[in-house]
Amino acid sequence: MELPAQLRQGVDSLLEKVPLPALRQAARTLSERYRAELRDGRLHMAEDMAVKAYLATRLPATYAAVRASLDALAEARPDFQPKSLLDVGAGPGTMLWATTDLWPELEQAVLVDASAAARKAGQSLAAGAIAARITWLAGDATIDLDDLQPADLVSAAYVLDEIVPASLPKLVDRLWRLSADTLLIVEPGTPAGWQRILAARRQLIAAGAHVAAPCPHEAPCPLVPPDWCHFSRRVARSRLHRLAKDADVPWEDEKFIYLAASRQPAPARAPRVIAPPKAGSGKVMLKLCEPDGSASEKLFSKRDSEIFKAARRADWGDMLSENGG
Repeated sequence: MELPAQLRQGVDSLLEKVPLPALRQAARTLSERYRAELRDGRLHMAEDMAVKAYLATRLPATYAAVRASLDALAEARPDFQPKSLLDVGAGPGTMLWATTDLWPELEQAVLVDASAAARKAGQSLAAGAIAARITWLAGDATIDLDDLQPADLVSAAYVLDEIVPASLPKLVDRLWRLSADTLLIVEPGTPAGWQRILAARRQLIAAGAHVAAPCPHEAPCPLVPPDWCHFSRRVARSRLHRLAKDADVPWEDEKFIYLAASRQPAPARAPRVIAPPKAGSGKVMLKLCEPDGSASEKLFSKRDSEIFKAARRADWGDMLSENGG
């Protein structure tokens, strides 16, 4: 997956004159903070150079995870056509770009972030490129949401991992109250990220939400540690991305986990592929999360006719239609 052309060009323009040694150092610092899931009260992107490091090294991966999550929501809820977006912890607008790429008819977006540097970069990137009316607000996700208006789609991507655990239930409750239709939460695809998603999932189901994706059910998650639910997207690295990370490989795999919770139920539910497929000659093994709340590996062969064709095409994270579609 690659960034939209206008976004990629905007990023290149913002990074054009940034000294590479400074960018590399900022990228290392940012990467360490993400991996450590630091909750020291400091913003990951408080400074201008940290934002530039994010644009060079984290934006492509975050965009890929967010866009994949939105694609899964759209597949599960084909009737959902959001006109308004509220993105909390918006950074430089990653969710905005992914949402308008999928739903160009989006009319308005409110983006909340505590970092002035991130908001400034986001405004620069979106200017003249996105048709929706955009309002950028300075705000802390844990304390500054009370005066906001509901939106069709409310999102928080890579935000819960920056919040102290004791504050998460209140934040999830606020996000759900602001969701006129659907709340999308995206987190790193780590066991800890999965646990945060599970806690939010339990809370939202108790509040009356319907799980649109990735789960095809509202039963307790069937996976047991050390196993955990997560997905992956392969991300193309630009030349600057490789230089900033001092990397030789032209791609990286972004692991993520997400939850789309809606006020309307999904019209149909199908099993979800929750691990990389294992393909062989004339057969494929898929690990599936099922609508009945179970999870198991299933072997499909040519004898299974149409469903085998669908199984052979299915990738990690896809829904598997039982009628072969």
